[in-house]
Amino acid sequence: MKSSELRAKSKEELKELVLTLKKEQFNLRFQRATGAQENTARFKEVRRTIARANTLITEPEGAVKAKAPKAKKEKAAAPKKAAAKKTKAKE
Repeated sequence: MKSSELRAKSKEELKELVLTLKKEQFNLRFQRATGAQENTARFKEVRRTIARANTLITEPEGAVKAKAPKAKKEKAAAPKKAAAKKTKAKE
């Protein structure tokens, strides 16, 4: 499940979802041990969905943050320093 789908749910619905997913995870663990598991990727999906839901449960109201743009690094400054180090090494 995507986090956008989970954000549309209430905290009670998320808690119920976590409970059902933990039961499914328990069953998948037994299937893996007995060799009866057909979809091996499902275990990873369930584990990550539980983590996403738990994160949203503990998140305070209105805490959705917008991603800030990353600052651009100056690439011109790095070659000057490297050139200076090379000349010192030759001397």
